Parts: sequence; C-alpha cells; structure tokens
Amino acid sequence: MDSPAINYQIAEFLTSAPSIKQCPADEGCEVAFAGRSNAGKSSAINTLTRNRGLARTSKTPGRTQLINFFKLAGDRRLVDLPGYGYAKVPKAMKAEWDRHLAEYLQMRKSLAGLILLMDIRHPLQEYDQQMLNWAAQAGLPVHILLTKSDKLKRGPAESSRLKVEKLLRDMDPGCTLLSVQTFSSLKKQGLPQLEQQLSHWLSAEFEGAEEPSAEDK
Repeated sequence: MDSPAINYQIAEFLTSAPSIKQCPADEGCEVAFAGRSNAGKSSAINTLTRNRGLARTSKTPGRTQLINFFKLAGDRRLVDLPGYGYAKVPKAMKAEWDRHLAEYLQMRKSLAGLILLMDIRHPLQEYDQQMLNWAAQAGLPVHILLTKSDKLKRGPAESSRLKVEKLLRDMDPGCTLLSVQTFSSLKKQGLPQLEQQLSHWLSAEFEGAEEPSAEDK
C-alpha cells in the first residue's frame, strides 16, 4: 500500500460544524476519526500532527460535541467527530448526536475512510458496532485503532488485536473494508502504520487528477 507521503504536521484548524448542513463544501477528500469519548481520539490526532494543542483534549470525556475540521494540503482534511457512548448528557442530546453522525457518515461524498478508535482493553462495544454498521451501509472503509496499547504487555495486546481481527473477518469475509492495528499515543506506537493508511485514502481521490491528460497539455 505505497502512497505519496502527506505532511500531517501542517494540519491547522479549519472550522467546526454542529451538523452536516454546516460542514465545509463537500469536495476534495477527508478522513474522519471517531470513537467513544474516552478512547483517546483527540490524543491520536495530536500525535499524528505533532501538535499537542490541535485537537481539544479534556479529562472530562464527551467534550467534543461538534464536527471539527482540520485542513491539510491540496484540499485534504482530517475530521474529528463527536465522541460517543460516555458523556453524561440528556438522552435527547445523545439522539441528536447519533443522527448527525449517521448523516455525516452516510451522506458526506468527500469522506474517503473512517478511523475508528477503541480502547484495546474494551474493544467492539455497542456504540462501536453501531459505527461499523453505519459505515457498512455507506460502503465506507474503516481502519480500527486499538488505542492505549501501552497499557498492556505485548502478548495480551497482540491477542486482543487478533481477536478483533477475527471478528472483523466474520463481518467482512474479504477484509476489503475493515482493518485493525494497535496504537499508543503516549509511546507513538503504530504511528507509521496509521500514516500509511491515511495517505492511502487521502491520495486515492487525487490519483490521476493532479497530472493533466495528453489532451489538456
């Protein structure tokens, strides 16, 4: 999976949107990060971009309630989706978040893939399954980050990854849309693999589009 390298360190905040109607123009290419509110989503984005202050982190899970867009080069974007499944908010607000997440995943044409983060000690919980279902309905590829892998020794961490991988094969026998890796923001473990997956998705949209054809020259 060789793809042109993308410089994630130039990422800068673009805008926040409460729903798909307020999102930036649906053009170019973007990859979204999603996960439970305590899965380490913002930390992973900050590790990827080498910018500890880019995505908002909080000791209080559930603080990310908007769809946050970060600009990369060439009309490419990273997207931080609202955390789910933990925040102590009214059921009506949770239902609203769910609706906006589902609409974004299923209707956003520029969305090339989804990075789904799960605590390696508690993977594939109910809301994670719901995200996978929404992505499957949209035909959207998903790459799972089993975060906080530094909390486990190498053997148990690998065992957890293999277990999740087996469940994914049951869901997607060809494994064409689902993949998984271990990841630690603290130790920066798994960062090259994450960068490679992102660059694959973010470059595919532009392959052949940046070079003019013979007729155009």
